[in-house]
Amino acid sequence: MRYADRGDVTGGETHHHRSAPRLYVLDGLRLLAALMVVLFHYVALYGGWDSNPSALFPSLHPFARYGWLGVEIFFLISGFVICMSTWGRSLGDFVVSRVSRIYPAYWAAVLLTAGVVSLWPQVRTVAGWGEVLTNLTMFQQGLGVSDVDGVYWTLFIELKFYALFAVVVATGVTYRKCVMFCGIWTAAGVIAPTADNTLLDMWAMPMYSPYFIAGIAFYLMHRFRPTALLWGIVLVSLLLAQHHLGERITDNLADPKQPIAHWPAHLVVGLAFAVMALIALGMFDRVRWRWLAPAGALTYPLYLVHMYVGLTMIHWLRGLLPAPYLVLAVLVVMLLAAWVLHRCVERPLGSWLRRALRQGLDDMRRYSAPLASGPQRSQATTTGAGQAAGTGPAADAAELEHAQELEHAATARGAAPVAEAEHLLDAERTTVHERV
Repeated sequence: MRYADRGDVTGGETHHHRSAPRLYVLDGLRLLAALMVVLFHYVALYGGWDSNPSALFPSLHPFARYGWLGVEIFFLISGFVICMSTWGRSLGDFVVSRVSRIYPAYWAAVLLTAGVVSLWPQVRTVAGWGEVLTNLTMFQQGLGVSDVDGVYWTLFIELKFYALFAVVVATGVTYRKCVMFCGIWTAAGVIAPTADNTLLDMWAMPMYSPYFIAGIAFYLMHRFRPTALLWGIVLVSLLLAQHHLGERITDNLADPKQPIAHWPAHLVVGLAFAVMALIALGMFDRVRWRWLAPAGALTYPLYLVHMYVGLTMIHWLRGLLPAPYLVLAVLVVMLLAAWVLHRCVERPLGSWLRRALRQGLDDMRRYSAPLASGPQRSQATTTGAGQAAGTGPAADAAELEHAQELEHAATARGAAPVAEAEHLLDAERTTVHERV
């Protein structure tokens, strides 16, 4: 079996580095997770319907009730992708990439959703524009403010994962540090439920951490090779994830009077782990379904805008079309809205924000360096400015390396300019959230 061999365990490159094929299956899995969540909201919940959805969708409803598990799949993918994208990168680069990736589409989605529910408050109301402005920070849960849209809670989970993993990034991502991080976080997640410590429970996230941890372990398998230690991390994470599923099932009952069987949820989680294991082992490296790349790029904006905007449409149009056709029509509209959001907001604003943040980061690095004295000062300052601005060969190579890691572009190092690499990087990044 062929493994990637994409770097050494210390975080650097192997002597004979080669590009790896893009993992299109991850795009497909992300799209599937987003559609699961959409169906859960449109088919399993009362939302904008005036009657029980189980009667409106007798065939689809039993499956849609488990669609919230798409969130767990998002978290699993996120652990894999974040570990991949931070290898060999600085903390500043990590912060810039995450902020420019998740905020532009989020800002637009918050304003769009707030506008829709303010004009048509049948399925959701907002307390005021103060609530909306607080939501623009993405910190509303930590500040005790309600989410403008019901899916935003998962983004705060993502932010906490980023903050935790930033500790690893700040010291340089290596195989050993990733394994230690997984072990410490697993231990914290086991202790948190009985520790009676609010702060520990908030950061350990015992219901969700197993998915991120398993995703990291799967990426280590993919980058290097599977080992008993990594399989052990995955197995423990799977068992812990299964343990906490009961609470998640209770939280997501569309109708408390209609309890659902638990075994399908356990099966879905097990299958998600199995698919990620196959990805880690390189079983899908030959998949070249290029249409999955642009489809996968729509998952994040689709996730952000679909819930209350879509349910409001269902409320107003439910008497005009049969329920199944209405759901299909609303889904098509939401996909179009996601495409517009991606092309007109996420890509241009994300690129601008990334450049602006990088400029600020470069200035901070440049002016934080000690100034040389005497006649050498001008040369040192000029050299530092050129390096900080990313114009030197080392900076170019690093940018291309990062684009290859994230995009799995089949190009030799130095074959594309930094701007092209950044365009590729911007088109691929997701997380979920990547997120009911």
